[in-house]
Parts: sequence; C-alpha cells; structure tokens
Amino acid sequence: MQHILVVDDDADITTLLAQYLGRFGFTVHTASDGESMRARLNSHPIDLVVLDLMLPGADGLALTRELRARSSRLPIIMLTARGNAYDRVLGLEMGADDYMSKPFEPRELVARIQTVLRRSAAGATAAPQAAEAEVVHFDGWSLYRMERHLVSPEGVVIPLSNAEFRLLCTFLGMPRRIFSRDQLMEQARGRAMDAFERSIDLLVSRLRQKLSDDPREPRLIKTVRGAGYLFNVRSVQGHVGWQR
Repeated sequence: MQHILVVDDDADITTLLAQYLGRFGFTVHTASDGESMRARLNSHPIDLVVLDLMLPGADGLALTRELRARSSRLPIIMLTARGNAYDRVLGLEMGADDYMSKPFEPRELVARIQTVLRRSAAGATAAPQAAEAEVVHFDGWSLYRMERHLVSPEGVVIPLSNAEFRLLCTFLGMPRRIFSRDQLMEQARGRAMDAFERSIDLLVSRLRQKLSDDPREPRLIKTVRGAGYLFNVRSVQGHVGWQR
C-alpha cells in the first residue's frame, strides 16, 4: 500500500483525488498548506507528493525546495493552474519529478504517479550503497556530503557553509585528535577565511551552533587550552573524504 500526499488548498480537488486514487490502491493523505504538509510527512510514510503551485503562505516552489532539502528521493508531482513553460521549467529545476496543468484528467494523473513511482523504485534499488556512501553518521547526527547539510537527531535539516563543511569533515576524518588552529585553518580555508587566527575560532563557534553544542560546556567540539580543538565523538560511520 503506497501513501500519496496531496497538497492543495482546493477542498474539491483533494476530496476528488482522495476518492479516485483510492480506487487504484493508494492510501491518500491531504494537506492545504505548508504547515499541514509537514504534519502529514511527520506522521505518515509518504511515498509521493502531489503539490499545488499556488498555496496560501509558502508557495509550491518554496515547498518543493523544502521537500528536496528533507529528502533527495521523495517523488514530487506539481499540479497547478499556471501551465506556462517558464513555471514548468522552474518547477522541474527546483526538484519536481513531473508537472501537470489544471484542469487535468484524473486517470492521466494516476498514470503519471505510477510511472514516477516505478522510476523512483528503480533508482532506489540501482544504487542504494552509493547513496548511503554519501552519508556520514555520528552520535545521532547525519552529514549528507553531496547536499552539504546536517540532519539533527530530531530530523531537522541544517545547511552548512563551505568552510563549515570542510571543518566538520576534518574533525570527522580523525575524531578525538587534537588539531591546532593552523592545521584547521589550512583544511577549512575558503574565500571567507582571512589570515587571522581568530577566524578559525569564529568558524568553530558557528559550527558549534549548528551542532547545538553549548559553548560554555561543549560536548562535541572541545577546546584544548594552548593546543587547539578536539572533536569528541564516540563513533563515525561512513566515508568522510571530500574535495576542495
């Protein structure tokens, strides 16, 4: 039984699709805006999202970006009355897998849902190890190397700057080793870094904030007086390699 989430503020459409998709064996959940969409995603194992472009509050394009930050593999079909070519291309560039214009034929939507789900399943089984190899797990946290963001133990997505990403990879590559400020600056150096020693301290402070690490009593990034910093993590699972 596959779960479809229909996000549309038109109650007639959500009711129609819930009834129609149910005939084809889908379990359908509905939402009218971004807030209710997040609630459904957190409470149900959603396999595909049918997302209207014009919604109250955050529009469909913003929600598509949010869904892609949450999962790179969750299929998304955009459903909207704005059917011009620009909106179609923009929606696909934001991460949508397919696009349908209103008014639409429900049977065509079913066919597109089935096609996207088959394509998604084929992609998931073709290279699951390669996808997992891009994720590094440590103490309940997950670092997605391709996307360059963290996912907290509570499931919150936290973007990283290039310098923060390089610094974290340096720590994860050799946990529980003391790094001097000079060593960290060499590894984390980017266009935003300057030649002053204090810049690495500011970068460490920003990374601590991203990791919810109390600066007064840090648990993960510990300051070793007179020596530098130590990443006090219990275990690291996954390949940490990165390219400059």
